[in-house]
Amino acid sequence: MNDRSWPRIGVLAIQGDYAAHADALTECGAIPSLVKIGEDLRPDGRSLDGLVLPGGESTTMLKFLEKHQFFDVLKDYCETHPVFATCAGAILIAREVRHPAQRSLGVLDAVVERNAYGRQIDSTILQAETSLPGGPLEMVFIRAPRIAEVGPGVEVLARREGSAVLVRQGKILAATFHPELSVDRRVHKAFVKAVIEAIRK
Repeated sequence: MNDRSWPRIGVLAIQGDYAAHADALTECGAIPSLVKIGEDLRPDGRSLDGLVLPGGESTTMLKFLEKHQFFDVLKDYCETHPVFATCAGAILIAREVRHPAQRSLGVLDAVVERNAYGRQIDSTILQAETSLPGGPLEMVFIRAPRIAEVGPGVEVLARREGSAVLVRQGKILAATFHPELSVDRRVHKAFVKAVIEAIRK
């Protein structure tokens, strides 16, 4: 695949390590594009092929989206395009958020609990089995949320202590950990592959 056929994938650049996601996308054969306002979803008048919602602080992200009238635009985009959400991003796209409850985009049929594994000091790196090819997957958890429930259309790709930590629902991929902080690029590769498949349909 040459660079002219690489998909253009946005990275929501409000906060979090969006630069690491951009680097990972480049390594996986995509052209990253930072998204800070609604207009950035359509650079040059053409919609981005996919979007990454990175980690950070979900309430801060939510306040930014509401302040800049970006919430509804982002929701519309996420309902019709491939989306990869990590950590706080997974909170943002969930159907329901708990501990405490907050507004969300509601495009992933899942219930997500915030800060489910404790404080920053309780962050950890684990190796866990996954249905992605290639054996156990390194997972970097930082003040991670927990996926408490998933709907019937959600496929669980990996678990931690019985709870889903990597899920897929149609064009949506969500992780409660930070794959951008790992040298293992399988999760990003899976998303880029999904974006390419969506383009070809």
